Amino acid sequence: MTGTAGQGVARDEEGAYLIALGSNMRHPRIGPPRRVLRRALELIGEEIGEVTAISPFLETPPVGPSRRRYLNAAAIVETGLAPLAVMRALLAIEARLGRKRLGQDWQSRVLDLDIVLWSQGPWAEDDGQTSLVLPHPAFRQRDFVLAPARTIAGTWRDPLTGLSINQLHTRLTKSRHAPR
Repeated sequence: MTGTAGQGVARDEEGAYLIALGSNMRHPRIGPPRRVLRRALELIGEEIGEVTAISPFLETPPVGPSRRRYLNAAAIVETGLAPLAVMRALLAIEARLGRKRLGQDWQSRVLDLDIVLWSQGPWAEDDGQTSLVLPHPAFRQRDFVLAPARTIAGTWRDPLTGLSINQLHTRLTKSRHAPR
């Protein structure tokens, strides 16, 4: 599959990205997750583009086998980089800060960075090394992504459903509290 945005036209223009950040492990030199996320935000600003908004850091319960609570956040980044270039830069930042990809989902990790949404619309690309689909396929079901995201991008709309992040979060949390 090749890069597509909107009507299938590849674009490399100024855009905003909603990035999800998470950590639940101490880094041997940087310190606890709060410092890891701060360092990741610094690197994002240096290597990708201007960080124009940062959510509060929220502690969330683990999903899957990890027993450690996570610290999650969201950021808006303005850049002229295309989505796959941003994803590669995020993966490099993860690796630089000690993320080891062992092929197991939901494990404890020093750092997790994901592109959630891009202001230019949907995108799909696979160059044989890196695969990317925007919006992030699972973000609608993840409170640990939606809760911090709504504090800085609550009116951003999912281009596939047309719903705002605020609406998606309300649906997710409402359904969780519905009587059984």
